[in-house]
Parts: sequence; C-alpha cells; structure tokens
Amino acid sequence: MRTAVTWTAVAAGSAGLVAGSLYVVRMPDRSGDEKQAALTGEQASEARRGSAGVLAARLTDRLGARTAGAYLDPAGRPVVTVTNEGDAAMVRAAGAVPKLTERSPAALNRITATLRQSMTGVPGTGWAVDPATSRVTMWTDDSVTGTRMATVRRTARQMGSAVRMVHIDGRLRPLAFGGDAIFGQGSRCSLGFNVVRNGQPFFLTAGHCGNSVRNWTADQGGSQFLGRTVASSFPGDDFALVRTAQPGQGAVNLYNGQARDITEAGEAVVGQRVVRTGSTTGLATGRVTATNATVNYPEGTVSGLIQTTVCAEPGDSGGPLFSGSTALGLTSGGSGNCQIGGVTFFQPVTEPLEAFGAEVS
Repeated sequence: MRTAVTWTAVAAGSAGLVAGSLYVVRMPDRSGDEKQAALTGEQASEARRGSAGVLAARLTDRLGARTAGAYLDPAGRPVVTVTNEGDAAMVRAAGAVPKLTERSPAALNRITATLRQSMTGVPGTGWAVDPATSRVTMWTDDSVTGTRMATVRRTARQMGSAVRMVHIDGRLRPLAFGGDAIFGQGSRCSLGFNVVRNGQPFFLTAGHCGNSVRNWTADQGGSQFLGRTVASSFPGDDFALVRTAQPGQGAVNLYNGQARDITEAGEAVVGQRVVRTGSTTGLATGRVTATNATVNYPEGTVSGLIQTTVCAEPGDSGGPLFSGSTALGLTSGGSGNCQIGGVTFFQPVTEPLEAFGAEVS
C-alpha cells in the first residue's frame, strides 16, 4: 500500500468518457428479517477466511520491512513471511503460520524499484511480489511484442531467478464500457461503495470515470441526479469521490435479489476468496493472487493494486470488490472475459478512504 496519495479536484466542463461503466450499490430498503438472515455455509466459510485475512494484514503491518507479505494457504490459514525466529514466534503466538522468506524484503523491494525505473510507461506490463515464493512475478499481455518484449526479457534476465515471467492473454485496459447504474456526460460507470465524510454522504467510483464526469445521474436521460465528482485520481491511483444528493445504503447488490451489508473496510491478502459484482457480468468470485501490484495501462501506470482471478468485462469498472462484509477494492482494469476467464486489478479501497477522511456507511 502506498503511503502518499495525490488527487485532483475535478472542474466543471470536463470532457466525457469515451466509454464508461458499471454497476450501482444503492439498494431498496430491506426488512429487518432479511438483514438478520442466517449465514449460509458458504458465507460462514467466507467469514472465516475474512478473519484470517484480517489477521494476516494486521501482522504484516506490524512487521513492516521485516516481511515480504502474507497469504492464505489452500486450507485458509494465514501464512506470514518473516526473516528471523523472533518474529516467527510472534506470528505463531498470534495464531498465524510463519514462513522464513527465501529472499529478504529489501532485495525484493530493490527489484520492484528497478522495474519501476526501467519499465514504467511500457503498456501491457506489470509486476508484484509473490510472498509464497519470495519472487517477483512480471507479466506481459498480447500487446507486448518485438522490441518491447526483447527489452522486458532482457530486464528479467538481469535479475535471474528472482523474477518469474508470465503471459496474460488479451490486453490490459481499464474496464470502462457499457453497464448500468450511474450516468454522466454520455458515459456510464459504476458506484463502488457508499461512504461518509464529515457526516456527509458520498460514494466512491473509479478514477478513470471521475476524471471526466462531473455530474452523475441514476438514469441516462439525466433527470435523477445522484451526485457530483469532487475529487479524482487516475493514473497513479484509480479512485474518485462523488458527493451525493442523498445518503446511500451500506450494501452491495448481489444480482440475485439479495444484497450484502458492508460494515468495514480492510486490506486484501494473497489467497483470499473475494467477490465482485457488476451489471455486465453479475456476481463473480475468485482469489487474490497479488497485492501492491503495478500495471502499465495504455492510459498510464497505476500502482498498489490488488490482482485477482475474478473475471470481469467492459461495464464492470468502478464496482466493488469485497469479502464477507468487508470492502476491499474498486474495479480498475484487466484482461479476458467471463467466458474464458482473465486477470483483473482493483484499487484498494482503504487508500481513498484514508485520502478523503471517509468511512464506509
């Protein structure tokens, strides 16, 4: 997670998105019985994994530079990488599994710093630390060929076995097309999470949507005003803050006639099972494969992202990523589709919450 965030206030009269969109989490009122419905076995399992993810995130934050990260193993146990036996004992006492890292966090950080210096600005590439193998995974999409591919391979070879190269089918791009829910200046995007800032109602969406749209409505005709973009950041980050006309519900639409209450925000952990919903593809699930990932989109570089196996398609941009009742991220971009699968990236929701001094409602 990045510690410094910059964002730009949006001025009236911004140009419209070439294409935009996704899904809204504003929900109709639900009865108390619905809110108190018992968790299904799947939801209970998801809740347990969510608790394991919270523990892993808390321990990595405590260890700081002495860890290369954490992940959930196939059994759902939190595994935290450490560099010494003292930290291993602390992790074990906290209820997690310690694992001595094969490469030091400092060495892995030097590799990612080198990649930022040499590869930023090369569209279709990206990288992230894999805590399970103590290596850096570096990917390229179908657009990286010829001279650019030769450069990428040369850079990877210079770092030896510490870097693993993988190919991503398709082309990485922000997922900002089509969809249903919030409209502005001829474009459509998705509402991510409703939030509160200084007692006032707002919602979060993707920065590549907020950069270009000033006023949002619930209908394409523009008669049902929803809110106005007050701040947006993309590239670098991918989030925007919209001041709403009325408070929204703290829930996400599951596209099956039900909704999921969102009560808190947290950090994603590698191996964690996560859920994304959107009007183009409905509900989709998958797992986190990396955190603090960097992606070089054609529009610019975004870092600090969550990488997942959750499928997504044009129209799912800006929508929410969550686990149980915990908000995790906002749909940023990716490749592939929900027929063949793909790779997707999400802006961690904790960053805009901290930047704007907001909390999930």
